[in-house]
Amino acid sequence: MNYTRSTAKQWAQENVKGMFNCPVTPMNPDFTFNEAGIRSNIEAFIEMGVDGLVVGGFIAECWNVTLSDWYRYHEIVADAVKGRIGLWSIILDPSVHQCVEKMNRLEKLGYDGAEVMNPSVQLRTDNEVYNWFKYLTDNSNLAVALYRTPVSGKVLGWDLMKRLADIDTVVGTKQGVMNRAESLKLRSLMRDDFIVSDPFEGNFADDLRRGGQVVFGELSYIIYGKKRHIINEYRALSAQGKWDEAFKKSEELAPVRELYNDVFIWEVINTFTYASALASMKAWFEAIGLEAGPIIPPVEQCKPELRERIVSSLKTLGVS
Repeated sequence: MNYTRSTAKQWAQENVKGMFNCPVTPMNPDFTFNEAGIRSNIEAFIEMGVDGLVVGGFIAECWNVTLSDWYRYHEIVADAVKGRIGLWSIILDPSVHQCVEKMNRLEKLGYDGAEVMNPSVQLRTDNEVYNWFKYLTDNSNLAVALYRTPVSGKVLGWDLMKRLADIDTVVGTKQGVMNRAESLKLRSLMRDDFIVSDPFEGNFADDLRRGGQVVFGELSYIIYGKKRHIINEYRALSAQGKWDEAFKKSEELAPVRELYNDVFIWEVINTFTYASALASMKAWFEAIGLEAGPIIPPVEQCKPELRERIVSSLKTLGVS
């Protein structure tokens, strides 16, 4: 790691910036990992300019694999990345002991940190959840980003978030409650060295103006294909303080965002899960020339009519 426990927050402030994307996982027809496809995609992500990867969570289908496969997946990714870009995992286990084991394995593999969801079963009170994270961070030196989401069954409240943020290695949060006002409120309440990521690219130009620095743990930069340069352009304008021009440039992506919302985000909102929505992203990846393959059962595959709609829409929009 490039930080100590006492410098983790400062390190994150300086290094967790820009677009940290969650890619889908290429699978073979027999639902095993397509290792060559994983490596090929990572080379493509690095070439296209992704600032970092956040792997191993819902979008990667790693909630639906064996523990040994989870470890193997992370070994493949770490070996393919080779420290060239930021690299985080996502941990979803309710057992803090399993989380500690995973965190320590990730540290040895060279991961920068882990986005960690609070336990989805058993622990619900603020003190219980705080003690769970305190045990985790006492037994691992790896940086932690909280995953504030209704998927966990308990959305972390303001007071609990402030308590957790005072733990040395807790460096930020993905604000997974899909409410812009909550992202801004949370940022106003938290300590200055704590990162609050609004995980919607459509808000990023405004978020840069309001103190944000990263879109953490989503898909946009990768899936925007031939339109992704627009993100780089409005980020550059934002860095120069040319906010009106940045907002205008950002709005050029509105049609692509509408398609993304329609085939993916609204399904997540309606179900509070990623499972049924993810098939659309597999089809999207393949339409822009990336490896994807099938969804692991028992999740249903992308329906032919939806796949055709995605393929044709991406061509019309100039994304593919």
